[in-house]
Amino acid sequence: MSDDRHFIRPGQASDRDVYEYALLRVVPRVERGECINAGVLLYCRARSYVGALTHLDEARLLALDPDADVAGVRAALRAVEGVCAGGEAAGQAAGDDAGRRFRWLIAPRSTVVQPGPVHTGLTADPAAETERLLNLLVR
Repeated sequence: MSDDRHFIRPGQASDRDVYEYALLRVVPRVERGECINAGVLLYCRARSYVGALTHLDEARLLALDPDADVAGVRAALRAVEGVCAGGEAAGQAAGDDAGRRFRWLIAPRSTVVQPGPVHTGLTADPAAETERLLNLLVR
């Protein structure tokens, strides 16, 4: 017997919406390519939601690079959370909609804090899904 509770049949309504997410990775020494996951960015267009939650495991970071700038990494992660939150904390992105802020945050960069590839899913509660993904993929 198959479990098809998670599939929507044509014409069937759903209370879940599509979302996109990307992990935030800390790459303390870009030339080595080693990284740890330190956060989740999530965007749900249908609900105009963009959010980020972060968690930095200092011990893991320092295992990769004992000279890592922990304070600088924490500041970069807080800045991502600020852009997602909007308002004054978002700086120049404050006037942008949720989708533009997400797209700007997932743009490839060669810095210590980098976005990973974008993945998709379905959720009825984007904020709860952000927390679930943080617990599953970062903590």
